[in-house]
Amino acid sequence: MGALARAYDLQLPLERAPLAAAAELAAAGPRDRLLDVATGTGGLLRELVRRGARPAEVVGVDRSRSALALAAERVPRGWRLLAADARRLPFADARFDVVCAAYLLHLLAPGERAAVVNEIARVLAPGGRAVTVTVGSRRALSRRALSALPRSSGLRPLEPRSELAAAGLAPVRGAFVNAGWPSWCVLATRGGA
Repeated sequence: MGALARAYDLQLPLERAPLAAAAELAAAGPRDRLLDVATGTGGLLRELVRRGARPAEVVGVDRSRSALALAAERVPRGWRLLAADARRLPFADARFDVVCAAYLLHLLAPGERAAVVNEIARVLAPGGRAVTVTVGSRRALSRRALSALPRSSGLRPLEPRSELAAAGLAPVRGAFVNAGWPSWCVLATRGGA
């Protein structure tokens, strides 16, 4: 199993409160088809399990096969995990009712981020819900400190509402979670329901 995937998994307690907020915003019900983009070791999927969420279909995608192998040990049978690039999701248009992307967008350069957000919008069904979690801060000093870190740290602040809107997703609710990694959790919907 990949050492990087296991190391990432060790910091998941810092993501727990934001992932709980994301799971609440997703409000995945028994008829929903849910996609978790950049699922990693399955932190958000585990939060859904902890909350008793049982969507009709759950798919997690990530580029890292070692992270997916670790996630497979911790999610229910029947939940699918696939190796895939978030910039080119291997699904038909309007395939999912809920699409989540936790701790991905702030890692990407603007062009890649736009490609991923456009893919999220493409695979989201009309009336569907998109939930994002990004590192951020309400305090200017903290934002400057995060911005000064090397991009490789993965802790670059991003408040994604304008980028979601640019892809045709309407942000309807946002929550700032200060526990663990200070994070923005945003719910957006796709019109046309």
